[in-house]
Amino acid sequence: MDFTAQPKPATALCGVVSADGKIAYPPGVKEITDKITTDEMIKRLKMVVKTFMDMDQDSEDEKQQYLPLALHLASEFFLRNPNKDVRLLVACCLADIFRIYAPEAPYTSHDKLKNLNKQSFDLAKVLLKRTVQTIEACIANFFNQVLVLGRSSVSDLSEHVFDLIQELFAIDPHLLLSVMPQLEFKLKSNDGEERLAVVRLLAKLFGSKDSDLATQNRPLWQCFLGRFNDIHVPVRLESVKFASHCLMNHPDLAKDLTEYLKVRSHDPEEAIRHDVIVTIITAAKRDLALVNDQLLGFVRERTLDKRWRVRKEAMMGLAQLYKKYCLHGEAGKEAAEKVSWIKDKLLHIYYQNSIDDKLLVEKIFAQYLVPHNLETEERMKCLYYLYASLDPNAVKALNEMWKCQNMLRSHVRELLDLHKQPTSEANCSAMFGKLMTIAKNLPDPGKAQDFVKKFNQVLGDDEKLRSQLELLISPTCSCKQADVCVREIARKLANPKQPTNPFLEMVKFLLERIAPVHIDSEAISALVKLMNKSIEGTADDEEEGVSPDTAIRSGLELLKVLSFTHPTSFHSAETYESLLQCLRMEDDKVAEAAIQIFRNTGHKIETDLPQIRSTLIPILHQKAKRGTPHQAKQAVHCIHAIFTNKEVQLAQIFEPLSRSLNADVPEQLITPLVSLGHISMLAPDQFASPMKSVVANFIVKDLLMNDRSTGEKNGKLWSPDEEVSPEVLAKVQAIKLLVRWLLGMKNNQSKSANSTLRLLSAMLVSEGDLTEQKRISKSDMSRLRLAAGSAIMKLAQEPCYHEIITPEQFQLCALVINDECYQVRQIFAQKLHKALVKLLLPLEYMAIFALCAKDPVKERRAHARQCLLKNISIRREYIKQNPMATEKLLSLLPEYVVPYMIHLLAHDPDFTRSQDVDQLRDIKECLWFMLEVLMTKNENNSHAFMKKMAENIKLTKDAQSPDESKTNEPKPAGVLGAVNKPLSATGRKPYVRSAGAETGSNINVNSELSPSTGNRPRQFFFFKAAETGVSENEENPVRIISVTPVKNIDPVKNKEINSDQSAQGNISSDRGKKRTVTAAGAENIQQKTDEKAEESGPPAPSKPRRGRRPKSESQGNATKNDDTNKPLSKGRKRATVSQESPGGLEAGTAKAPKLQDPARKAAPAERQIDLQRSQVLRSDGDSLWDIESSPGNPSSDLDRLKVCESSQEDPEGSELVKGSFLKAQQAACRGFFDIMLLNSIITI
Repeated sequence: MDFTAQPKPATALCGVVSADGKIAYPPGVKEITDKITTDEMIKRLKMVVKTFMDMDQDSEDEKQQYLPLALHLASEFFLRNPNKDVRLLVACCLADIFRIYAPEAPYTSHDKLKNLNKQSFDLAKVLLKRTVQTIEACIANFFNQVLVLGRSSVSDLSEHVFDLIQELFAIDPHLLLSVMPQLEFKLKSNDGEERLAVVRLLAKLFGSKDSDLATQNRPLWQCFLGRFNDIHVPVRLESVKFASHCLMNHPDLAKDLTEYLKVRSHDPEEAIRHDVIVTIITAAKRDLALVNDQLLGFVRERTLDKRWRVRKEAMMGLAQLYKKYCLHGEAGKEAAEKVSWIKDKLLHIYYQNSIDDKLLVEKIFAQYLVPHNLETEERMKCLYYLYASLDPNAVKALNEMWKCQNMLRSHVRELLDLHKQPTSEANCSAMFGKLMTIAKNLPDPGKAQDFVKKFNQVLGDDEKLRSQLELLISPTCSCKQADVCVREIARKLANPKQPTNPFLEMVKFLLERIAPVHIDSEAISALVKLMNKSIEGTADDEEEGVSPDTAIRSGLELLKVLSFTHPTSFHSAETYESLLQCLRMEDDKVAEAAIQIFRNTGHKIETDLPQIRSTLIPILHQKAKRGTPHQAKQAVHCIHAIFTNKEVQLAQIFEPLSRSLNADVPEQLITPLVSLGHISMLAPDQFASPMKSVVANFIVKDLLMNDRSTGEKNGKLWSPDEEVSPEVLAKVQAIKLLVRWLLGMKNNQSKSANSTLRLLSAMLVSEGDLTEQKRISKSDMSRLRLAAGSAIMKLAQEPCYHEIITPEQFQLCALVINDECYQVRQIFAQKLHKALVKLLLPLEYMAIFALCAKDPVKERRAHARQCLLKNISIRREYIKQNPMATEKLLSLLPEYVVPYMIHLLAHDPDFTRSQDVDQLRDIKECLWFMLEVLMTKNENNSHAFMKKMAENIKLTKDAQSPDESKTNEPKPAGVLGAVNKPLSATGRKPYVRSAGAETGSNINVNSELSPSTGNRPRQFFFFKAAETGVSENEENPVRIISVTPVKNIDPVKNKEINSDQSAQGNISSDRGKKRTVTAAGAENIQQKTDEKAEESGPPAPSKPRRGRRPKSESQGNATKNDDTNKPLSKGRKRATVSQESPGGLEAGTAKAPKLQDPARKAAPAERQIDLQRSQVLRSDGDSLWDIESSPGNPSSDLDRLKVCESSQEDPEGSELVKGSFLKAQQAACRGFFDIMLLNSIITI
């Protein structure tokens, strides 16, 4: 109430006295002043109290008479009297005075009233404390009437009942002993608003600094905590907000709050998840000791929240904690250690797909992890030790961040270059494409496109603005200049009349991403000085928590990364002198990084720094001849990159190395083979011919075709790098040398590529033991299989070699992804994905991932699925962003992988009997593995397109074996119907896990896979889940619909292992069935034949290991020798090497089988060339599918399939090209695509 605003009553005269000018006292009461004793004052005040108590509001004369006395009693002397009895009596008088003079108070001064109220409150508080035991029952009765019985009319205070409870609790909690159970009752009210009011009250009571209510009244506390899970959103929100004050005022209650905050951190309401983060971060910023690791973990989880607002709050909160406790060290080393994980976690978020996440990480890095406003030396010290303490994934993320920023700078630079060119249609088209690319690197790319176009118009009109932007992205721009340029550009674009300018904000985002705010020449010099101190031992490495060796190695790796993005900043004699010092260090990694920095930045060394050049050349020669393999590679590339007389320099390395090759000393072969391979690749015109004799006389004849040592027979399928024999390492490098030599030539005029491919195929057929002398260990064989498969895949990236890879060789290469060794499968899949995602491999190689459905390790299947998703996404995005890509749809559109996949699966060595239900089910799993990813979205009616494609493929013959009736025969509907029965759980194959085969949990899809590399037994024998008691895999649930149900077919029964059939000796496939290992460590067991198969026909032929072609039935039924069958005759060693063969590779020809049908040689040469050479036509002119005319497949139906016409012409006038790729797809084995459909596999 605003007392000063009230009108004064006629009778309320402040300071009025009696007629004689004195204060009137009641009869018998003498004057009360400070001249009398306290006892006398108390005696007189008691008489005044009785007088005012007996007065009522109608006594106008008495009210006027005693008004001066009322004013006198409100003086400071009485209100602040040291005697509490005096103050109490005066308070009683004042209470009656307010009653008598109501509604108009006798006091009109606001300050006077405020002081009176305060004094009255203090006096009332003292009174309540003195009468707790007496008045508590009255208070309880009042609140019982209001809270429980709902009688709000008992008092005007009923409307302020919760405020009253709070005030009474602050005076003395004992006043409310009987009221607290009533509040617990109210917490369970059905009215959400009522619960909310009680929660707000209790939050204040529990959270106040001196409150011990939570410990004194545990039932109420537990009931209150239950409101964290209230169904009413505002109640949950209020509970979460309370937690912040509670954590700060009562750290002992953090344990109780943790579990409830954990649940609320996953609340469906975005606002609640957001406030959980705010609660925890607020407390942590006050004092890190207030929050435990679990609470910080909740914030960590929310950095991956589905809502941007929540993710942003979590990331910014963690960044602030890192800067406070790690960068500034405000709470000591212990606190810094507690939040040291934050830097890694924040950088990991750069792996997310959202551009908003990436931009925020960049902002956090520039403002919190390495603040850009620090002085250069301090900023670089911060970066130096940050980089040294990051985990490997965080390092990769930081490197990727710099790479993305550098790429965006390149796009802007190219845009400015287009502005310098004369206007034309081509120029406008190129500029539009560049603007779209830039817009994709900004938040909300849709709106960003409009703003980027507007910015481009401004650039075209304002030459000064263009010059500022050119300076900003110039390689020589310093950090200080960048700051000035950003401010100047922003000032020019600012609009004073528009406080919020979205256009300006978007331009600032762009400028912040391209501005070099951390790195310039001065910064590189500071980094080099820090590294020198670490080398000298005078740095603060140990104090910063890293060892000197780690600091040196990480510092050089940091410089290596920066040499890619800021090469100009390295060009100084001081920097290069320090790098030369690193080249002389014993640490191989340090020297390797130093060479790569020279390679990236040393283009002007020869002209500007001759002294550095003269010192560098002999070091590079020494590294190329006797350094580590990685050093040798970098040294050769460095010479090729920075010296004008590179031919002379490389010849000085090539000649002595080629003459000194000695297969009897394999440990001294590895580095020379690496150097020779890279030299022949970089300078093919000069060294291709000399290398031919090296390949013929040494690589193939002496090295690959001989086993000089005997491997360790320990039964392991994989060994660590340091345990691999030097001879096998040399053979792996020899295979790589062959590939590099061919990649340098880029032609097959000498037919050397054919011979090489046959050699590699023979290595796969022989499972890595090319000589088949049984001297090589299992782990070494795995290494060689991986090398051979990777080599074929590498050659396929070159169009001229892809054309000559036969279907059989492609199939052998594909089967590496199902190798018995876990590490071989893992590394091969990663190499395959890396090449596909860069669009280096033809589309048909994406079909290889379908075979991953047979992998028993969940982690590998998940990785393959993510690779498919990434590849499909990239290809579709590439088609959208590049208008010219429509002419190359045959090699880009992901749906065109289907015919390749069908053909690959049709020639799967595990698929030997078309009526075997288990084999058909395996094929169906592989088909669905690919189709499920392709059909995630029905883009451009792709479902109908694939369905029609499949129908047409069914009407064709297999071009690879067109004359084999068994291959092309239709399959009985009964068998397919049995396969089509809906799977019991998810559509995935049941399998038995072996110890060590599965990882603990599935992988994170946005993190890099790095599974453990222990020894893993072969995992490809499968049994029914019912037999083993193992539940089916629950990943990726798939709804399988049976289109053609079969009524009279018994369910597929579990296979039984019969001991009486062990004499058959059929060697099982290493893939597809669960494998049992004997005590002696034998690699194979005898598989018992299914009784149902015996009844329906002859037993299935034995299936060899992956990498072997299926044997004939007669071979399959033969008894095996001792513990293994004899290998195929095609894999046996043959005659000696022909010295006159091209490149000497006929040694490989003599050894390797030519996996070609005679029918293929007679086929006409028909080719179709496209961007990636991923055509359906085979390399030797045969089509992958031979179209078979059929009454059920009229040309009109084929025409309806066309989504695009090939714009390429067939150089030999093939009729297949006229029908485009779609007609070529009419070609698959008739029965093979029965397997694909299985009447239900395509759920369209």
